[in-house]
Amino acid sequence: MKYRVIGSDSATRREVSVLSLGCMLFGTVTDEATSFAVLDRFAEAGGTFVDTSNNYAFWVGGTQGGESEELLGRWIRSRGVGDEITVATKLGARPNAPTSGFSLDVEGLSAKTIRESAERSRERLGIERIHLLYAHIQDERTPLEETVGGFAEVVADGVAGLLGASNHWAWRIEAARNLARAAGLPGYEVLQHHHSYLRQRTDIPSLRSPDGNPGLLGADLLSYVRANPSLAQVAYTPLLSGAYVREDKPLGPGFEHAGTPARLRAVREVAEETGASVNQVVLSWLIGAELPVLPLVGASSVEQLNDSLAAVDLELSTEQRAKLDAAH
Repeated sequence: MKYRVIGSDSATRREVSVLSLGCMLFGTVTDEATSFAVLDRFAEAGGTFVDTSNNYAFWVGGTQGGESEELLGRWIRSRGVGDEITVATKLGARPNAPTSGFSLDVEGLSAKTIRESAERSRERLGIERIHLLYAHIQDERTPLEETVGGFAEVVADGVAGLLGASNHWAWRIEAARNLARAAGLPGYEVLQHHHSYLRQRTDIPSLRSPDGNPGLLGADLLSYVRANPSLAQVAYTPLLSGAYVREDKPLGPGFEHAGTPARLRAVREVAEETGASVNQVVLSWLIGAELPVLPLVGASSVEQLNDSLAAVDLELSTEQRAKLDAAH
């Protein structure tokens, strides 16, 4: 395994594995025995970075979520896991009532919600401090000053350590960080957006924005992270839910543009050259890029996880990286 330090403050920064394990479907679609086996294998391989959310996975059983955090908490207790594993969770997108569909009726990012949701997540996880706490989505109904202050309070009280933002526009991240900096408060240091080798169109309206999808790592966010090297960028769904390697998993309309065929050819050629899978090439490309990204991978079996773990040791040549980067 390889590792990277996230965070700038000595009291909260963490050394994490360059591969993060997503626990979204643990406790719902993925049963407990399988989830525990995957978590055990990840830890055995040196993995130290696990990711969940307080709303995972409400859509499976028509709940408000929390099943993933609860399962992760049971694993932590049963295995005697301590501070060596960095636990990340998120708040803000938990539905206000049990539902199996996605809507705008979610908890948001008020100071009261941040406090109550962070406390509940900590209890479900059974840990003293949430190592990394994300604002899961943007909340334009709550003044940004209140959100910044609310997150700072849970850090001051030891409920959370590092702070992060997921599915945010770059300008809102910068605005929040500026407010925190001016007030001498902790701000967002880790970002989480969808990112992969194939690039998705950013202009297609989403549930939460008519201007496009704030969850995509587009050119503005890439530029922002490059200009702020202290920020860490986590990439969710880097393997496109199996679409790179499974014909029964379509890419979707966001990938219907001229760049997709060219990049598919390039990544398949590099996979053939290396003898690795396309998935492994994608993960290696992210981990070792000039602007390094921490891939967040899911796994419904130990075999799937092992395939992703092998990518950590895959070293792409300078020529192979150039081929991948040049395809447009």
